[in-house]
Amino acid sequence: MTEDILSTEKRRFQIEEAILVLLLLLSLVGIGITDFSPADGYGYWIIMVLLFGLFAMIIGWQQSKHRSEDFRIILREQSMHWGASLLVVGGAFLILQSGRIAEAEAGLIILLILSLSTILDGLRVGWRFSLVGLFLGVAAVIGAYTPHFLWVELGIAILIVAATISWELYLEKNIQL
Repeated sequence: MTEDILSTEKRRFQIEEAILVLLLLLSLVGIGITDFSPADGYGYWIIMVLLFGLFAMIIGWQQSKHRSEDFRIILREQSMHWGASLLVVGGAFLILQSGRIAEAEAGLIILLILSLSTILDGLRVGWRFSLVGLFLGVAAVIGAYTPHFLWVELGIAILIVAATISWELYLEKNIQL
């Protein structure tokens, strides 16, 4: 591989890894907020759906090599995907407002919706995004069963970041051989 391609791939890894870490941190904050105040958690997760969509578009734009025709396709697909996710989250909120579910359960349902949306979008933009989605799904399940779940989830998030960095270093070492 040429030096330009290697530096571009390394930069792409750094951006995607930074987004992974940021999304994991924001997710942990959201889980804490939802645990402390389920009513505030709902608003936080609405904002997170929009942020996840924005970061997915950034990764897609980066992968498109900045070609405008590719970006229009990415923008349309991502807008539809995350718009639909937002509609489903809105549906969960309407069910909450009807009194059919409690606020704590609504937070877990919204977390699962965001998890599925993120996993599926990861098939399009990259495995790190799917990994964040898997983390969100695991966090929802752990949160339903464990009273002190935030520490467990923090450990899982740290493990995910360490594993992805180790994987990239392993690949980089093997490419240079």
